Amino acid sequence: MALMEPNSIAIIPAAREQMRSRDTEHPFRQDSDFYYLSGFTEPESVLVLAPGRRHGQYVMFCREKDPVQELWNGYRAGPDDACKKYAADDAFPISDIDDILPGLIEGRDRVYYSMGRSAEFDRQIMGWVNSIRNKEATGAVPPGEFIDLDHMVHDLRLVKSAAEQRLLRRAGEITARGHCRAMAFCRPGQYEYQLEAELMHEYASSGARHLAYPSIVGSGVNACTLHYVSNDGIMRDGEMVLVDAGCELEYYAADVTRTFPVNGRFNREQRALYEIVLEAQLSAIAAVKPGNNWNEPHDASVRVITAGLIKLGLLKGRLDRLIEREAYREFYMHRVGHWLGLDVHDVGDYRVGDQWRQLEPGMVMTVEPGIYVSPHNSKVARKWRGIGIRLEDDVLVTADGCEVLTAGVPKTIEEIEARMAG
Repeated sequence: MALMEPNSIAIIPAAREQMRSRDTEHPFRQDSDFYYLSGFTEPESVLVLAPGRRHGQYVMFCREKDPVQELWNGYRAGPDDACKKYAADDAFPISDIDDILPGLIEGRDRVYYSMGRSAEFDRQIMGWVNSIRNKEATGAVPPGEFIDLDHMVHDLRLVKSAAEQRLLRRAGEITARGHCRAMAFCRPGQYEYQLEAELMHEYASSGARHLAYPSIVGSGVNACTLHYVSNDGIMRDGEMVLVDAGCELEYYAADVTRTFPVNGRFNREQRALYEIVLEAQLSAIAAVKPGNNWNEPHDASVRVITAGLIKLGLLKGRLDRLIEREAYREFYMHRVGHWLGLDVHDVGDYRVGDQWRQLEPGMVMTVEPGIYVSPHNSKVARKWRGIGIRLEDDVLVTADGCEVLTAGVPKTIEEIEARMAG
């Protein structure tokens, strides 16, 4: 509210329940912005911030208590507990919103609202504004302008508080244990989904009952598909398996990738490519520190990967020239990472104006370089084809450098082979 202009109001609707099939719903997950500002986890709710309002600046509209519905579907906070347990200054039944909210909007110079996220709620907002306009002859004053709320909230979300950092660190620790469990379990002849099940078991038994995103478990050539989620292939002796999976703990995400040999031992080609990706990741992590810009870790990874591919003969030419014309993109086609937080691809601009954003303490990002040699790439020797390798960790920018939140997962060749042998 301190960032809002005088005589303004912010309106943030909750997420809606989504149907999964004819008579069942997906597990409800609150809208991340709504949760960030309120901690309130129920649907059919609207958060209103009205700085300077005499009867309370933080207003919640939510479902009323209903013993019958609570018998079937569980606890509802109701307006009373919205104030007692969630610190709202004032709260009303959601059924009264059409009568109350237009009065809160009337006369405001600015309305902060993220237009375009929900067509249904957009229509509701405009209905309230039009009802005020219809009363202008009697002295009603419609709001002066609408301003997108996203930029303001997302800049706040980009820098994590100490409490958020603790949750992200805990999510990273749980995810690390899941990956360690998967490595120890892996054997030739198993299905990819069996490895996925080991991850999910560890997450849920540690209190993280939801995935941050659909897990990727791609063995053999499946590892060359960046967003492979079928997870139904058989893992074969002599192949690698790429596991990209993370839990969500109290709404905060982890995102980790490891690639390891199905039989527990790297062959010569796998080892050569893996060492390049590991060096690229370590180089990129070293570039994560205050004062560096967002793009510097990516540039560091590109230089290492391009040099490594030249050394192995997969690229030919001068290093700087190959980087300039992005020849590496045939093997490394994505960026080195993304913001991480309440969303796995978290909010926040990567550029400010036309400049890359400067890294600041409290920002959290992934670092995930990779090399993917298509099975159809006839320009390289057959021995390299169909190998896909990615390494990903979650990294917190600190006052004097960075902290790897997911360091509990082995990633050197020696550590991985020892873990799988054990």
